[in-house]
Amino acid sequence: MDRKSITMKERPVTERPYEKCLKYGAESLTDGELLAVLLRSGTKNCSVMDLAYTLLNGHPVYRGLAGLYHWNLEMLKKVPGIGNVKAIEVLCMMELSKRLSKASLEEESDFSSPEYIAAYYMEEMRHLPVEKVKLLLLDGRHRLMKEIFLSKGTANSAWVPVRNIFVEALRYEAVYIILIHNHPSGCPEPSREDLVLTRQVKEAGELLGIPLSDHIIIGNQCYTSLRERDMM
Repeated sequence: MDRKSITMKERPVTERPYEKCLKYGAESLTDGELLAVLLRSGTKNCSVMDLAYTLLNGHPVYRGLAGLYHWNLEMLKKVPGIGNVKAIEVLCMMELSKRLSKASLEEESDFSSPEYIAAYYMEEMRHLPVEKVKLLLLDGRHRLMKEIFLSKGTANSAWVPVRNIFVEALRYEAVYIILIHNHPSGCPEPSREDLVLTRQVKEAGELLGIPLSDHIIIGNQCYTSLRERDMM
């Protein structure tokens, strides 16, 4: 019998994610089984387990759970068995995982710590295919007042007008500011452009009385704090 024609009921109990979860707990499930539970159903010619493993291994570049961050709506809809509903469910699931990562850190909020800031934004930014720059506006106790998206660039650059940074900082009466952006290459070493921007923002902040506390670059499970590296 073609394995793809085997329904869940025809599989051994040990291969049925729902039953396995009930008996042993969610932690006993493989990545594919967890995804299958969330997808709920497959198609006539493709079981939900096969559909789950297609998503885990079917991206042209990225594999595994982290690879799910790199699917977009149109790519998902090209997978047999994935329509609008399932595609949106997958996208919402990945967005939820990013927000859960942030929520677990929010009670200990300390935006004076580069390590904390990098952990807070790591899951949100390390998977991005292009550079994105954010401005963090802080109060006098280095608590986050507001997060502002400044620009979206290419795979290796993003242009940020210094004027826009301080328009926002003055509008929300920030006491300190922090710049944070990602490097899609996964390497957080600052480029020449990063250093130039940092110097310009630092100098403007000193004139306006709104200091630049740090510029943090997010890589793949790593980061660079220009303040920690004495590069500001």
